[in-house]
Amino acid sequence: MCICESDAPIENHRMNSRNSETQASSGEPANRPFSRGLAGWLQMLGPGMLVAATGVGAGDLATGALTGSLLGVAVLWAVLLGALMKYVLNEGLARWQLATGESLLEGVERHFGRGLLALFLVYMVAWTFWVGAALMGACGVAAHALIPWGEPASDKIYYGIAHSLVAVALVLLGGYRLFERLMSVCIGVMFVTVVVTAAMVRPDWSEVLRGLLWPTIPSAGGQGVGWTVALMGGVGGTLTMLCYGYWIVEEGRTKPSDLGACRIDLASGYTMTALFGVGMVILGSRIESSGKGAALVVQLGNQLNDQLGPVARWCFLIGAWGAVASSLLGVWQSIPYLFADVWRLLRGDTKSRRINTRGAPYIGYLAFIATVPAAGLWMSFAKAQKVYAIVGAGLIPMLALALLLLNRGRYVGEASKNSLWSTIALFATFVFFLVFGVLEIRAQLF
Repeated sequence: MCICESDAPIENHRMNSRNSETQASSGEPANRPFSRGLAGWLQMLGPGMLVAATGVGAGDLATGALTGSLLGVAVLWAVLLGALMKYVLNEGLARWQLATGESLLEGVERHFGRGLLALFLVYMVAWTFWVGAALMGACGVAAHALIPWGEPASDKIYYGIAHSLVAVALVLLGGYRLFERLMSVCIGVMFVTVVVTAAMVRPDWSEVLRGLLWPTIPSAGGQGVGWTVALMGGVGGTLTMLCYGYWIVEEGRTKPSDLGACRIDLASGYTMTALFGVGMVILGSRIESSGKGAALVVQLGNQLNDQLGPVARWCFLIGAWGAVASSLLGVWQSIPYLFADVWRLLRGDTKSRRINTRGAPYIGYLAFIATVPAAGLWMSFAKAQKVYAIVGAGLIPMLALALLLLNRGRYVGEASKNSLWSTIALFATFVFFLVFGVLEIRAQLF
């Protein structure tokens, strides 16, 4: 489908009726009024907290710790910049959806053609397998570190499968509201424990402040640029960012006037993500780290035990487990939204525009996530992370490019189009993640 100059901005009333249908399909109210006081603020921040909790996984933990071990706290600014770029992308996604009433995938299908959507489906299936395998393995390793039951290799499999099945039960039985509450607890646990542990290692706070405010990249034998770029790219999620649009529908945000609430909760979520990343870099800068993936998390816990005692070890391991377990639960709950939306659009269904969380597409893909990637538990975690990195490297620049092309006045209206600063930020994000994707793929393959 080509882009025609005659395409007009989508009327906002289409969005309201479409999103009301979506909410009715999941059993949620079409409008969820905010409570007053602190409860209202926490309610408004819900989707942003989901983005933060889902976007931090084992790879992010390992990248932050390894970068800190190699480069110290001088590159803390890269964590902030990475979080800012992910904020720019999600803010653009929210603007598109609130202005048009269409999910981003629907906009891609309508303006760029169904063929691109079919390619996205192939990509999503591959992403699901490798990310699912990596998350199950990470949960298994983290759980074994906390409660060793048997051998590490077997515990990784048993605990990983158990985490997957529990996540399925929570998604099916509790719906979005239970998911939101559990993820709020997880983000609190992972944030508090990791930040407290980072403070316990007593870093040089003047160096930390300099690393946050004064951009420098240590050489580290020629590895400095590569690890700094990886640190920026590792902040936040990849495919799960697209799910923010479905979460705000669950919250009853359907109008362009809701953009302010989205900006606040996204800023809060990515602030939490950035602080978590800063904490991991600080921890890495204080210890020697030579492991990889989830095994590195265990090694960090053991070294913290040697340096600060068992309290620091338990704090860190609980926070690490909270990070990977919440990421698994978030992926299990959110990615079926994407599959159900793609399935609807590929079937040519432009009338219902509903994501039915009790329908066969959603539940079928949830079952796929929970079972098929378990085959990856029998391979090394490092290999799963390697393929995961390759698969995930190409999505973000494509998302930035789509938002540059779609968030123009003729599609979203003058009030919601990309401003000059949004255009500059999206273009810079596109260029950075395109370069990062090429570097990541080359590093993993060669």
